[in-house]
Amino acid sequence: MTANKRQTSFKLSKKLDKALDLYQQVPYRIATASNLLALDRDANVKHITHLDTRAIRVLLNIGSYGPINAADIAYQTRLDPYSVTRAINGLLKEGLIQAANDHSTSRSKFVELSEAGTPIYQNIASYMAKRCEDVLDGISDEEQTLLMTVLEKIELNTERMLAQNAQTLKDNGGTPTRDQSEQIRWFKRTQKQSK
Repeated sequence: MTANKRQTSFKLSKKLDKALDLYQQVPYRIATASNLLALDRDANVKHITHLDTRAIRVLLNIGSYGPINAADIAYQTRLDPYSVTRAINGLLKEGLIQAANDHSTSRSKFVELSEAGTPIYQNIASYMAKRCEDVLDGISDEEQTLLMTVLEKIELNTERMLAQNAQTLKDNGGTPTRDQSEQIRWFKRTQKQSK
């Protein structure tokens, strides 16, 4: 059954005057795809590693962009800093990552893959590349380029919206959560980098 057939299988409620057609809501459709793409739903990922989804995402970022610190991983993945720090501590405990020596003057602790973590990263990265091919099957190079451009714009617009909402809450005397405060910081960082 295609998404279009799934859409026609579900009729909008007649009990409400203006029922929201979720199939026409881009954020809803992205969230649906994201739910399907969650690493912990993929049996092959579970076969490759015992790590949970958060730890896998952090390990992938360390392998791809390391040496890297927790703040940069949080910004890159949009995971909350507390979750990133917990994942880093778990990966350090398992010996899959280690402190990086070449950033000793920095206040932030930089980490990189350890010798034990490198083959795990390589196995996951190899599978992720294959997974990407499967997900993009039948989508032309031109469509993929357009998709990446649109996704970047959606990410930037969403980041701006969330930061503005959190700032409005703060300006009106509310107390943003730690995650909402982080959204404000991420937005400011993105703005600074784009100049």
